[in-house]
Amino acid sequence: MIEPYNAVGLIPSFWGIRTREDIQKNIDHLRGLTHGAFWLSNLDIPVRLIAIPEGALMGFNDEVLDVDHADFARTCCIDIPGPETDALGDIAKEWNVYIMAQAKARHPDWKDLFFNVGFVIDPDGAVILKHYKINALLPVERSVSPHDLFDWWIEKYGRTLDAFWPVADTKIGRLGVMMAMEGSYPENGRGLAMNGAEVVYRASLPAPFTGNDFFEITNRARALENNMYVVAPNIGSYHLHPEDTVGVDAGGGCSMIVDYRGRIVGKQLDTNGSTFVSGVIDIEALRHHRSSAQVTNWLKDVRSELAQIVYETPVYPKNLYIDKLPGKHADYKKEVIDRQVNLMLERDIWKKPAK
Repeated sequence: MIEPYNAVGLIPSFWGIRTREDIQKNIDHLRGLTHGAFWLSNLDIPVRLIAIPEGALMGFNDEVLDVDHADFARTCCIDIPGPETDALGDIAKEWNVYIMAQAKARHPDWKDLFFNVGFVIDPDGAVILKHYKINALLPVERSVSPHDLFDWWIEKYGRTLDAFWPVADTKIGRLGVMMAMEGSYPENGRGLAMNGAEVVYRASLPAPFTGNDFFEITNRARALENNMYVVAPNIGSYHLHPEDTVGVDAGGGCSMIVDYRGRIVGKQLDTNGSTFVSGVIDIEALRHHRSSAQVTNWLKDVRSELAQIVYETPVYPKNLYIDKLPGKHADYKKEVIDRQVNLMLERDIWKKPAK
């Protein structure tokens, strides 16, 4: 039996990096923030899970400054596992918790490419799951997706749920990762759910998507339609460089933890400095609901043969970067976004607006 426990999402101030060594400043800050959040959240129900939002280790300088992809891969990106995940592992061991986090990271087979990787660390300090982000905020992000190397990825890892939506079966439930904009696409939540996920990390999302309710709507929808918890801490104040003393609230708050019925069980609107959000995870209640409900355990009723018809005709092109490096933001808009909009119009899926 898994007893109810607290999940804590850290909401840290953080600093963008110029080199990989700059990451240590953010890790030191996360260590102190964990101490405060754990002390306060552990008073009633034990904390067993800490979630660190996307951007908290490295910032988003690759995106904001539209840097050269290969240069950032060589000078700033980490390896998983590596010294940075070892440092987070020390925090996990100190507090006997699982940690879910994110970093821009290299793949050993692609030295000039980097990915956006979500990962899970267990209480012994070991990395037990790596998820390579599938849907980036593509007009802005600089990382590549497994879909951008689709044929190679399938050959290496197989055409399976585990290859794209891995889940770790742990002592606190089955954990999965659905970062940021991935949560805006129902397929990612469904892929994790079909692979057994019970607690899913979804962090972060920038303003204006928090201020206009996108973040809350999609968090609650993915949790409800898949009967899973969504742990969604957002970023705090973003300092562009390590020496900067004034940060920008790029996230806009709205950190939350959502239960398997789509109910918010922990919410933190504030991003004025560093704080945290916490909420209770009850795995046994989730499992009881999935096993006994007649209607709202939706997954049992998926008409998969019909769903396949929806996706038979490809939309977004695969293998975009299997033989070239990603260009700048302007190149992406011209070569991909504009082409995709025209594709939807040409297929008469969308109708062109009146001029």
